[in-house]
Amino acid sequence: MSNVKYAPEEPIAAIATALAPAALGIVRCSGKNCIELVSAVFSRPNALRAASGNTLVYGWIISGGAKIDEVMVSVYRAPKSFTGEDMIEISCHGGPGVVMAIHSLLLNSGFRQAERGEFTFRAFINGKADLTKAEAVQEIIDSRTEESRSRAAGRLAGNLFEEIDAIKKLIIDTLASIEVEIEYPEDEETIADSFDMQNLKQAERRLEALGSTWQGEKLYQDGARVVLCGRTNAGKSSLFNAILKEDRAIVSDIEGTTRDWLESWVDFDGVPVRLFDTAGLRKTDDVIEAHGVELTKNLSQDADVILYLADASAGLTQDDTAFLSECTEPVVFIWNKCDKTERKTPLPPITEINPKIHAVLEISAKNAFGFEKLYAAVKNVLTDGIPSERAQAGLGSARQKAAVEEALESVRHSICAAQDDYTLDAVVEDLENALNYLGEITGEVSADDVLGSIFSRFCVGK
Repeated sequence: MSNVKYAPEEPIAAIATALAPAALGIVRCSGKNCIELVSAVFSRPNALRAASGNTLVYGWIISGGAKIDEVMVSVYRAPKSFTGEDMIEISCHGGPGVVMAIHSLLLNSGFRQAERGEFTFRAFINGKADLTKAEAVQEIIDSRTEESRSRAAGRLAGNLFEEIDAIKKLIIDTLASIEVEIEYPEDEETIADSFDMQNLKQAERRLEALGSTWQGEKLYQDGARVVLCGRTNAGKSSLFNAILKEDRAIVSDIEGTTRDWLESWVDFDGVPVRLFDTAGLRKTDDVIEAHGVELTKNLSQDADVILYLADASAGLTQDDTAFLSECTEPVVFIWNKCDKTERKTPLPPITEINPKIHAVLEISAKNAFGFEKLYAAVKNVLTDGIPSERAQAGLGSARQKAAVEEALESVRHSICAAQDDYTLDAVVEDLENALNYLGEITGEVSADDVLGSIFSRFCVGK
């Protein structure tokens, strides 16, 4: 499967924690005879072999009579384990040298190095998780905000599987009615009158609703690009640091300090945002700074939202107006340094410059004033067109979205076929196609290359 060589039941081992100094490290094992194999390098082999499932055994990992590390071994007996096989998890001290030594010892004692996603793959093939739950595991690992994690956790808990299953039941019940009609035909005026279409119409509505969730779910998975723009000394770097709550960008009263761009992931009211701090916009003879200005313009063209800063104490300049009037991306305009000046005249109108300017805010990057409104304004732009109320079940991947669209098209075609008085066999074929597409989502129907693509993106220890 896509160059990934999985061999079920073969004993496998992998380091399941990051190779960095830490309090604990975990080496994970699964497969046939894995408990027996670990006992051969454990100071208390009989205790380990006799251990019940879901228990801990204390001891030492040993090699040739020498002690490697003092450990706690978690024992899981099939089928009550993550993979559905016998499993061992060795909790050792978290130094990279210790973790690697234990892992190497296991590989020299009968274990094979696990492939990417092989533990989760085994959970899938052993019926411990359907494909939506398996994909949700990687989503949780990749999640950057609490909201992202929560949405993935819902799929891991089975809400997407349950919705797919409910839609399938509506289609299966309709198929059963049609099969009865085929076996025992009656004199109906039309094909549409020969069975109740309500289940199909309900399946159509639920598939439409499910497909519409992908736009929002994708935002919380992939995040958005938000670019800070503005003239030199507008306070972009100060705002960047304030949002990150750390001094990542150099802040100076000297114009042109930022010549390159910096980026970092941040949480904008639950939405993962890749935030860019950029060089100030101005004409300059400095070749390096001029290149930085060009980078700023290029980044802004790929932005999902531009945060354009202007110094409230200096007012709007021709450079500001020129940039804003040409923007084709959504803009949240920010009057910064509102703590520095007491204005005698109101600030000029901004939204008239360009309809792409969605909001105008007043903040102080120095005092963190107005940040809640800033986060809300950006989120409003990013979630425009996405239902504000989160659906009970949402799609977790483009693969799932494509399968739902195909299933929806098949259901719609079946409805049209019935209404246009096609044969019942034609309606059955459409509905069977819909069931196959829904089966692809949960993994009941899966090509090897699809499985390989999914699980090869996982960590080795997953």
